[in-house]
Amino acid sequence: MPHDLPAAAPGFDQPIAVLKHCHDRIRKQLDTLQRLPAHLAAHGADEQARQAARAIIKYFEKAAHLHHADEEENLLPVLRLVATGEDAATLDALEPGILADHEAMHTMWQHLLEQLTAVASGSADAFDGAAAQVFAQRYRDHMATEEAHIAPMAKRLFNEAQMQQLGEAMQLRRGITPEQPATMASTGDAVAALRKDYGQATLDAADVAADPFVQFNAWFEQALAAQVNEPNAMSVATVDSDGRPTSRIVLIKQYDARGFTWYTNYASQKGRQLAANPHAALLFFWPELERQIRIEGSVERTSAEESDTYFNSRPVKSRLAAIASEQSAPIASRAELEAHFAQAEAQYGDAPPRPAHWGGFRLVPARIEFWQGRRSRFHDRIVYTRQADGSWVTERIQP
Repeated sequence: MPHDLPAAAPGFDQPIAVLKHCHDRIRKQLDTLQRLPAHLAAHGADEQARQAARAIIKYFEKAAHLHHADEEENLLPVLRLVATGEDAATLDALEPGILADHEAMHTMWQHLLEQLTAVASGSADAFDGAAAQVFAQRYRDHMATEEAHIAPMAKRLFNEAQMQQLGEAMQLRRGITPEQPATMASTGDAVAALRKDYGQATLDAADVAADPFVQFNAWFEQALAAQVNEPNAMSVATVDSDGRPTSRIVLIKQYDARGFTWYTNYASQKGRQLAANPHAALLFFWPELERQIRIEGSVERTSAEESDTYFNSRPVKSRLAAIASEQSAPIASRAELEAHFAQAEAQYGDAPPRPAHWGGFRLVPARIEFWQGRRSRFHDRIVYTRQADGSWVTERIQP
């Protein structure tokens, strides 16, 4: 007896078909979501209900938002470039509603997610069926609009290269490497499609501390708890005498109400630039938390006592390296550099003193920005600005 086999998922060489396939998968999850309240009323949070809740969460948390990003960051922008006449008018009429749907559905999903998580764990056996119905209907209407107007328009207007670009962007967003030669040109083009949509957290002015150092400490401790890779790594940007910027990554070694401190060779490039222009900008980026902190201000040297204390806390070989290296100065070979180290080791042994050219810089902030990634590049940005009396003013700025 013959059996019908499920239709294979389309390949990314047919990106519009992939988008339709995503819609079909979303519809299946919406069907399950709409049946769940009745099942819970009849059977409670049994294993079937828990499995259903977990499946819904998995799809909408891991996959659905990628579909929205495909539209917002690739499909609609390219359509905007190629649509003319009636097509452009149709896009003008529909695009604001599509984007508004994405935002509204994200908000609705956050409400449902909390309840679904409780069902999935078996800690709750009730569910807001009315909210599920509204969410499902909004999603179905949204997909119907796209399938009736946006998808056909793209199929008519996109040329082969634009279709390929859309398909490759969709693959990259899902962590799939497009099957093409890794030429310089193709890699360079692909960079434009490398995007990650953020959505882990929000940041509101009402939720931050009045003191930016308190807020920094809270975020830094969260970065430590999340085991962010090198949370103490920060970019330090300085300018030369011609106003040309340079930057590098260093490790912060102390922060308190006075400012943010790192240590270096005062004769290095950044040391010389700071001597001439004692202003800098710091940047912390913690991708695991979808956060960055931008800090700008004046720079001063730490006291000799502070520099001594930190220098003497370093491993002996790190102290010897600070003596042996004329940081940023050219040298003929690695062998010559190693010879300088051996000479310092022979001279100072296990008790190398802090050289006068080595010590700390402290950035005294005038402006601190806390940046939290949000979906569709509509990020949260809260800025603290220091006033003449030393107090801080907080404001939200646009992404």
